[in-house]
Amino acid sequence: MTSKPIHSTRPLTRISMSLPEELLEELDKLVGKRTFPSRSHAISIMLSDYLVRAEHDNSDEVRFGTITLFYYNNVFDLPRQLAETQYRYIDEVISSLHVQLIHNQTIEVILVQGPAGKLHTITAELTKMRGVIYSKLQLVGSIIPPLHPLSSNEEPERAPASPLR
Repeated sequence: MTSKPIHSTRPLTRISMSLPEELLEELDKLVGKRTFPSRSHAISIMLSDYLVRAEHDNSDEVRFGTITLFYYNNVFDLPRQLAETQYRYIDEVISSLHVQLIHNQTIEVILVQGPAGKLHTITAELTKMRGVIYSKLQLVGSIIPPLHPLSSNEEPERAPASPLR
């Protein structure tokens, strides 16, 4: 299976670019591992990703994504603070998964949806907690279907009565 360039149907413009030698070596390693078919394709994909994130991350449009946290779980009260913060933003926090690692470390991935600005606020609150080693908000331009499609005036459809009652 060959990879088809994403921008194959659009006109291309040739540019010249200067990079530090170490960065070029890393780029060539990615291309050499066949992660990308060429330097141009790799740079195009990375630049597109950056531009989409910059546009979406700075808007208040509803976005979908993840907050990834890496933290020490033995820091006093940190797990409770993380849980309380997620509860405070219950409209934006859809789900979370945490995995206990060695050396009292935990990785947690939080699935979120909401206005990009609010998702940045949530990430900042979680990041500043003592014991958090690393955090990253990754937003995607699309959104998931509503989790609760019924309005408050509609009643949910009732399941048929069980014959065993």
